[in-house]
Amino acid sequence: MGVPIIGCECAICRSTDPRDKRTRTSIYVQTPECAWAIDTGPDFRFQALREGITKMDAVVYTHSHTDHVMGLDDLRPYCFEHDLPIYASPETMADLQRIYQFAFSGLYKFPGYVRPEPHVIEGPFNLGGTTLTPIPVKHGRAQVNGYLLERNGEKLVAYLTDCKQVLGEGEALIAGVKVLIVDALRRLEHPTHMNVKEALALAERVQPGQTYFTHICHELGHEDTQKTLPPGVLMACDGLKIEL
Repeated sequence: MGVPIIGCECAICRSTDPRDKRTRTSIYVQTPECAWAIDTGPDFRFQALREGITKMDAVVYTHSHTDHVMGLDDLRPYCFEHDLPIYASPETMADLQRIYQFAFSGLYKFPGYVRPEPHVIEGPFNLGGTTLTPIPVKHGRAQVNGYLLERNGEKLVAYLTDCKQVLGEGEALIAGVKVLIVDALRRLEHPTHMNVKEALALAERVQPGQTYFTHICHELGHEDTQKTLPPGVLMACDGLKIEL
């Protein structure tokens, strides 16, 4: 729901620390060859304006929950000259085509309209010089992809949002990654998200160079939580930039 939550008067929602102001979770990746986003939630327009994002060569989706897809129509400025490649699993693509039927049908390719070019993910794929390998994760009943980003055979980033458990050989695939970005919703156990304890346990098994917690709810204050985390584990915040 983002932080602060509408109508909530808890200490975190009333916090004056800018790191406790959290829009819906996504990331933007820039490489020498191209740039893309992973997920476009309902705050995407605000995020793109805040960060000055003028280049978008593709968008990759993790799953079709509203907090990850409801900014798709705000991709219009990136579609003025050509269709925009959209990458998603078969299940997520089907949901996107249902939710945004007008955009995918081909009947409404008018100037200024969003123009997605669908690409169904069946395995690893490339964006410029980067290989993205889908990592299946458990998130309630949702079909969710995490992603491993590699360049020149080097494991750079594993992005695992909305994750309760990494499935199959996923942990082996991301072992030793430079940066792990992982769901850590709160301290109490949750049925569909990792809590802090579970996210720390995953980091211990995977042994990344650096871990960042994301998809953080209003039960975790940035400063107080950071004081309790071990070396190499950081709370992410809106506008965070990671250079690799």
